[in-house]
Amino acid sequence: MDTRIKILDEKQALEVAEREPVSVVTGWFDPLLAAHAERLAGIRAGSEGRLMAVVTEPVRPVLAARARAELVAGLRMVDYVVVPEGGNPEPFLACVRARAVFREEEGDARRQQELIQHVQRRNAG
Repeated sequence: MDTRIKILDEKQALEVAEREPVSVVTGWFDPLLAAHAERLAGIRAGSEGRLMAVVTEPVRPVLAARARAELVAGLRMVDYVVVPEGGNPEPFLACVRARAVFREEEGDARRQQELIQHVQRRNAG
C-alpha cells in the first residue's frame, strides 16, 4: 500500500473531519523518531475515531515538510496527515472539527534535543 494516499490537503482533511470523528496531533516529526511512534500510539489508544497528524514547521528543519509527512504517513497508527499551507497550523486548527487536539511541538523540541545530546555523547567517546 502506498501510504502517501494518507496525505491530505487542508480542504480534504476538513471534509474528513466533518464525516468521521478524528483526533488531531500536531508536531514537527523532524526527524521522525521511535519516541514519536510511541507517543502517537499512546494518543491513538486513548482516542476515539481516526488519528490525523498535522506536520508543523520547526525553526530550522532537517527534512522538508513533505518528506516528514511521508514518514508519518508510513506509521500504522496514523490515518491521515496534513501539511498546512505556509507551515502555520493555526488556521486549519481553528476550522477542524476534532474530538481532541494534542500539541506536540514542545515534546518534539525535547526529543530533538535528547537526540542531539545522544549523538554528541557517542561521538565524544
